[in-house]
Amino acid sequence: MEIVDFLSPEDIIPELNASSMEGALREFAGHLKSREIIKDTDGLVEVLLDREKLGSTGIGNGVAIPHGRLPDINGIVVVFGRSTKGIEFNAHDQEPVHLLFLLVAPEDSGGDHLKTLARISRIIKSPDCRRALMESTDDESLYRVISEEDKRH
Repeated sequence: MEIVDFLSPEDIIPELNASSMEGALREFAGHLKSREIIKDTDGLVEVLLDREKLGSTGIGNGVAIPHGRLPDINGIVVVFGRSTKGIEFNAHDQEPVHLLFLLVAPEDSGGDHLKTLARISRIIKSPDCRRALMESTDDESLYRVISEEDKRH
């Protein structure tokens, strides 16, 4: 199982417009609705915000992996978004978040949801990967960096 099994080139957002955590989650939800992957943006945002209440998905080093489960989604979906200016995300290290991987899974996905979350975490641990993502200039190069790092793990 690789991240690119769930992340399509169309699901790369080279520059998020949001300046807040909720704004970023709404931007991701709007993206998924525009791609007809979800129907209810408010429902997804509510699920994601509920997850954040359990503990921030801002894992440090400028990275966040917001995630949640929905009853009406057809399989695991990953969306990548970057914020060069940074977003306050209540990260564990109190630093702004620049690199965000949204993971949305069906309610019954169980182990696959957790395996995908772990794989994203392994990929983004690499300082070289994070640097390459920050230096990439467009959605194609961002996707290529993620894909190449994914193959190494």
